Amino acid sequence: MIQLAPSIIAANFARLGEQVEAALVAGVRRIHVDVMDGQFVPNITIGPLVLEALRPLAASYGAELDTHLMIVQPERYLAEFKAAGSDIINVHVETCPHLHRSVQQIRELGAGVGVAINPATPLTLLDDILADIDQVLVMTVNPGFGGQRLIPAAVAKIARLRAMLDARGLERVTIEVDGGVSVETIAALARAGITHAVAGSAIFNAQASIGENIDGLLRAAQVP
Repeated sequence: MIQLAPSIIAANFARLGEQVEAALVAGVRRIHVDVMDGQFVPNITIGPLVLEALRPLAASYGAELDTHLMIVQPERYLAEFKAAGSDIINVHVETCPHLHRSVQQIRELGAGVGVAINPATPLTLLDDILADIDQVLVMTVNPGFGGQRLIPAAVAKIARLRAMLDARGLERVTIEVDGGVSVETIAALARAGITHAVAGSAIFNAQASIGENIDGLLRAAQVP
C-alpha cells in the first residue's frame, strides 16, 4: 500500500502545527519537509528551526520527518538537519559532486539515506549508489514550487527504476515521488512501483479537509 508524505510547503504556516497534526490524526506517518535555498532551485523556504519545532509533534505519533535538501553544498548542513530532527535526509545527485561521501555522512549521522533525482537526470547516475541508500526520491516536476502538473514521462522513469531495484534484489530501497501527486495521477504512480508519495496542494487546500484529502488519495492509489 502506498504511504503518503504530506509536504508542509503547501500548508498554512500560521497554522502549521494544527495542520500537520490533522494529517497525523488521519494516519500518515511521514511528514515531508522541502528545504530550498534560492540557488539550486528558484525559491527559498525553511531551515532547521521548523523541523525542530515539528519534531515533538511527529514523535508523539511515531512519525518520521523526511527532509528534502534542494540546496547547494548540502554536506555543510547535514549534521544540523539531523540534530533538528530529520529521520531521513534526501540530497540531490545534481548537487553532490562527491555523492558517496555525502551518503556516508548521512549514514554516520544515523539518518535514513535518500538520493533525489530531477526529471531530466538519467537513472544511470544512480548505478553505483543504489546499494548504499535507503530511498530514491524521484522528482516528477521541476523542483522549486508546489502546485505543478506531473511530467508524464516521469511515470515510465519510475517503472524503470523499480525494475532496476528488483533486478538487483534491492526491494528494500523505497521509491518516493515528489510533484504533481493528485487523485488523477497517483494510480499511475502506484502501478509504476512507488512506495511513498509526497503531496502538498492535494492535501493542504480549501476544497476539503486534510483528512478527507488524504483518504481520497489513498483510495485513488488502490488500483487492481
